[in-house]
Parts: sequence; C-alpha cells; structure tokens
Amino acid sequence: MRHFDHIDTAYRKHLFYRHPRPFRRHDDPAVLAVALGATLYCPATRPALAGDIEKAARRGVMSMVVCLEDAIGDDEVAEAEDNLVAQLRDLHARGAGEPEPDRGRRAAGERAGERSIGGVPLLFVRVRDPRQIGDIAARLGPAAGLVSGFVLPKFTASSGGAFLDALEDTAARTGLPLLAMPVLESPETVHSESRTEVLHDVARLLAKHRDRVLAVRIGATDMSAAYGLRRPPDLTIYDIRPVAAAITDIVNVLGRADGSGFVVTGPVWEYFSAGERMFKPQLRQSPFEAQRAAPLRQRLITSDLDGLIREVHLDKANGLTGKTVIHPTHVAAVHALSVVTHEEYCDAADILGYAGGGAMASSYANKMNEAKPHRAWAERLMLRARVFGVAARDVTFVELLEAAGSR
Repeated sequence: MRHFDHIDTAYRKHLFYRHPRPFRRHDDPAVLAVALGATLYCPATRPALAGDIEKAARRGVMSMVVCLEDAIGDDEVAEAEDNLVAQLRDLHARGAGEPEPDRGRRAAGERAGERSIGGVPLLFVRVRDPRQIGDIAARLGPAAGLVSGFVLPKFTASSGGAFLDALEDTAARTGLPLLAMPVLESPETVHSESRTEVLHDVARLLAKHRDRVLAVRIGATDMSAAYGLRRPPDLTIYDIRPVAAAITDIVNVLGRADGSGFVVTGPVWEYFSAGERMFKPQLRQSPFEAQRAAPLRQRLITSDLDGLIREVHLDKANGLTGKTVIHPTHVAAVHALSVVTHEEYCDAADILGYAGGGAMASSYANKMNEAKPHRAWAERLMLRARVFGVAARDVTFVELLEAAGSR
C-alpha cells in the first residue's frame, strides 16, 4: 500500500520532492500508526460493505473501522455481526486477501499473517464487548487475515484489561499480529476530578501491552456528550474548552516524545454538508486564487470542509496524528495536510544533521532551528515524510488537495 497511489504516476512526479514510500499491512506499528491517515468509520450494517471497502481503497483510503458499537442500534448487533462476517468472507473469497503484487506467491521467510493484502485498506473492527473479538475472528476463518486489529471503545484501566486480554488470546490462537486502538471517551476521562488518575492508570495498562497498541484514539463526540454539548461546524474541537482540556491532558500523559508515549489520533469530524453559516469561511482566498482553484475553495466551504482543514492544522500543532472521519470526502483534506512541505523537510534534515546540538538559521532563512529541542519534532516529521512524502518546493496544499480528491 502507498498513499496517493490513486493519482496518475506522471502527476505524482510533479507533486513530490520525495515520494511516499510503500508500507505493508503488518509493518512496524510505529510506521502504521502514522500511515493510518484519515480513518474512515462505517457501520457494520451496510448492505454493500465489501464493495464500500473496495471503493474506499480506490479513493485513497488507507484505514477503515467497521463499527459494531455506537454506529449501530442496540437491537442490530447480531445482524451487524452476521453482515460483517459475510462481507469480509466474500472479500477474501474474491482474492482481496491475497498478497500484492505477487498474488499466490509468498516471499521467502514470510509468515502467512504478514503478507501484504491487496485491494483493501487497513481494516479494524470496533467492538462493544471483549467476547466479540475472539468470536468474530473465529467466524471469519481465513478471512480474519483481512483484519489488522480492533478498536476498543470507552477505554479505561478498569474496562480495558478484558479487551486487551481477549485481543492477546485471539492473536495467540490465530497467529495474526492483531493490533489495538483504544478509544478514550468515557466521562471519567473528561471530568477534571477523575481525569488525571484515569489517564495515568490507562498509561500503565497500555505500557504492559505496548507491542499490541497501534494508536490511542480520542472520542470527542462522547466527551462532548458528558456536558450535553455538540461542536458546531463553524468551530473546531479546540473551541470546546472542556473537551480541549481533556485532549491537552491526553497528549500530556499518552503522547510524550520520551519513549513512553503513543501516537494519539485526531478526533472525529462529523459534518459533511453545509447548513446556515454564522461565521466567515476559514480558508483564505489568496492560496486558491494563486492556483486558479477558486471553485475548489467554494466546494470546500459549501461542504463545511474549511472547518475540517482548520481542525487538522490544530490537531497537528497539538501533537495529534491522523484523524477519524465519517465521509470519504474528508479523506483528501486530511491526507493533503499530512504531506510534509519542502520547507519542513529541509528544517528537519538540518536539525538531524547536527549531532552535538547548536542553533542555525533555516535553509529558507526565515527561522532559527535548534538541534536539541527540535530533534523530537524532526524525528516525528521524518516518519510522516516516509509514508506521506515531501511536497515539491513550489507545490502547495491546494494543489495536493485537488490531486488527492481527484477520484
């Protein structure tokens, strides 16, 4: 798999100074956590789920979550499980689970669970009960190889242990390198009087299962619900102060760059069509006019994607990587903003080139780079450059966005 492979090869050569590198379904979790990008959620009840998954892959989606929890009704669980199993088994039967590019031929020394699976994104199942993990894997049979892991809802230290134990048991039984994505969204996680203790307890639990934890996800919708709130499309989650405070503490405890932290992903953007606007659009006209892309700007505004773009910028600035989305039209914006700019790449390369510390003017002569305090930032940025690439010097976000959304 490789980001932006759905774009014409010749045009990719124009867009990138360094191209995104391919990754495999069971690569190093540190790489996969960054490669998730925009993680598209969909309910497990969708009647054409298999086709939806393949269609998403053709549009550049690299990770999907099929939901058996909040996205479906309490009376739909059995139906949703049956549909999920049938659809994934159908995908597997049609060859979606065979390795790319050499279908039918296994590379030397490669285990069955480590083959790159073509035609589908990284797939995760969001369960509501720990028992579903082993049950679904057993019912899927060989098609379980399509599943990269499970999303664990309402995660706390008291509830999460059973989920992680079930995941470990299922991985041992099937031989699959299954990964976990716990979701922090419970009231205890957002309420100020309990939050610090809960997060430190979660950190200790996750540390015991570090090899299984791909990323920590933030459930901003449930967090907002703890206060009876809902973020309007004109505002970002960082304008909702009670939830923003919780995100700050999550990054502080679980997103540290000292080796103890995890990748923390951006919260869901839940809007995909515009209603009445109260505030001015959040996209400046000049970058779009320079690229003669005024119609693109208007489409983004009409679909409320200007708010998404601003929130992704704030996610990155606050230490979050990737984002949960609920509509395919969101994916291009998240991925275009994940591409490392040529200026960022030059800064990071300069910083990593100074082993003994010190300060220097940037290659673009517009800022100071300090080798020691900026090193962790530079290392993280280089990992993002590996999977999302580095834009050519004169290529802007607008051009990347237009290209990423071209299919």
